[in-house]
Amino acid sequence: MTDSPLLTLFLPISLGIIMLGLGLSLTIADFVRVVRYPKPVIIGLVCQIILLPLACFLITLGFALEAALAVGMMLLASAPGGTTANLYSHLAHGDVALNITLTAVNSVIAILTMPLIVNLSLLYFMNDGQTIPLQFGKVVQVFIIVLGPVAIGMLIRRQLPRLAAALQKPVKILSALLLLVIIVLAVAKDWPTFVAYAPVVGAAALCFNLLSLAVGYWVPRLLKLPKPQAVAIGMEIGIHNGTLAIALALSPMLLNNKTMAIPAAIYGVLMFFTAAIFGWWVSRGVTKAAADQVAA
Repeated sequence: MTDSPLLTLFLPISLGIIMLGLGLSLTIADFVRVVRYPKPVIIGLVCQIILLPLACFLITLGFALEAALAVGMMLLASAPGGTTANLYSHLAHGDVALNITLTAVNSVIAILTMPLIVNLSLLYFMNDGQTIPLQFGKVVQVFIIVLGPVAIGMLIRRQLPRLAAALQKPVKILSALLLLVIIVLAVAKDWPTFVAYAPVVGAAALCFNLLSLAVGYWVPRLLKLPKPQAVAIGMEIGIHNGTLAIALALSPMLLNNKTMAIPAAIYGVLMFFTAAIFGWWVSRGVTKAAADQVAA
């Protein structure tokens, strides 16, 4: 079933629709902002690209995960932030513009960093010669699948802003439904492994999720960034693009391993609850200050 024509067609189409939704929310200014305000972007990218994979590696060793599950965790850690982070950041009074910029930039960088991190993980945990190819043809293929729809969405927003505004809500709803289908598909494809490893993988995924939120919030705060920017970075690196990780794990053209998709599937469920609690916690002071200001 892993290499069924239906799955081969469904995953790229689903990922394309989700990335199109991302593109509809982006403009060229989101990339230009990196040059104008580099500090928060650089801090966010360092947290996501360097600190989180290192932390995830230690977590996989600590939980002594099976090789394929360990690679799946590292695949998840290397995935860029998900578009849902924008909504959570908005609700928690974060800097949503920073979220959008980080998502845009990291989605581009991930085309190179994901294969690098996953290949190192495959060599360390499995050592069976399997890799995600970095040949030019494969890079172009992933680029087209992941960033092609983003570019189309950005073009629609630039040339047809009314159409883009009309499409954003239905595409977001469809993206959420597709994410649910992909998670169910990932779990169903290896149900015995999911049942057997759900407790330990769930604990590892929860640990990684909480650590992601903590690193994303406290590192910027320690580096004297304003609280809204810290909230934005916390949400951005705490809500990973699990859909992309699952698609790469299940894709017959890439990893073609259903077990590797399980960590991202479990994480994809957990992160919505932990991000909501985190958002409530960080926004308490903001809402209280606003209420005191109104009362005064």
